[in-house]
Amino acid sequence: MPLTLHNISKNVDNRPVLRDLSFSANEGEIFGIFGPSSAGKSTLINLIAGKIRPDAGSIIHNDTDVTTLSCEDRKFQVPVLSNESIWRSLFRTDRTSELADGEGQFLAFKSALENASGVLVLDNSFCDMDKLMRGSAFDDLRRAAAERNLTIILATNDFEEVLLGCDRVGVLVEGQLRQVGVPQEIYESPADSLVAKVVGRNNFFLARRLTSSKAELPEYQTLVGEHRLLTGKVEKRALAPINKNVTLGIRPEYVSISFGASFPEDNILRATVTNIRFLGATTLVEFNAEGLSVTAMVLRVVGLSVGDECMLSLPPDRIQIFND
Repeated sequence: MPLTLHNISKNVDNRPVLRDLSFSANEGEIFGIFGPSSAGKSTLINLIAGKIRPDAGSIIHNDTDVTTLSCEDRKFQVPVLSNESIWRSLFRTDRTSELADGEGQFLAFKSALENASGVLVLDNSFCDMDKLMRGSAFDDLRRAAAERNLTIILATNDFEEVLLGCDRVGVLVEGQLRQVGVPQEIYESPADSLVAKVVGRNNFFLARRLTSSKAELPEYQTLVGEHRLLTGKVEKRALAPINKNVTLGIRPEYVSISFGASFPEDNILRATVTNIRFLGATTLVEFNAEGLSVTAMVLRVVGLSVGDECMLSLPPDRIQIFND
């Protein structure tokens, strides 16, 4: 049966930390709780685990209200993954481990996963692992979830971990669950600008709509640089009033660099390269387009240097409108 949270709220020192959260996590599923630092992830994890109680709302597991039950009575697995925990659990001693932090965390994770059943709750449990260890840990986690029908709740501030291992994710920002869904859907179609910002790099432009709500393709003018940009078709409610500023967003990987002629409807901007940042498999190229900062992500840069001038293409169907 799923683990379900209904309208959970929690105040700490008279300050709202979590506000009216609701979601369900299914058996055999890895459900991610993702958000930036101070979003309320650890508080939410502690509520699920039974270490603290909510001020409002309920937690249901196997059709039983467990809201007021302790962590022990809920029988959820809430491992502490550290060198010290693995040393105590495997070798029954309080001596200090000589393992590297990531190695100790990995071994503690493996030990905890071996005996996990029902609900497994993990809070930022892969932070010390290197990339290879983290990949192996997620392979083990997915296998255990499927084979033992575990419900796994995983909190992290690294969206790469979400993409790597979570079936679904809830995005927590400023104590509110802003969006719940499949990680790819959330990355490609964020519910609002806050979600778009925290789940990955983005170009944001303040703009105002120029066309009527009946236009086939809405057209906007950026406040900086006064660039006219077409966007894809959207519902009327997403357009916002014509006299109100909105935020346009486009991910860097959707911005194309061109030196030749292009069609006007491709949203062509003349821009100058201001910085090139090599990131291994990809490269970020930063531009100035009459005061408007734009970043493009490409696999590699050939024949382009800081100070060069070129054309940027911002495909209308890749531009999102945020009027939140």
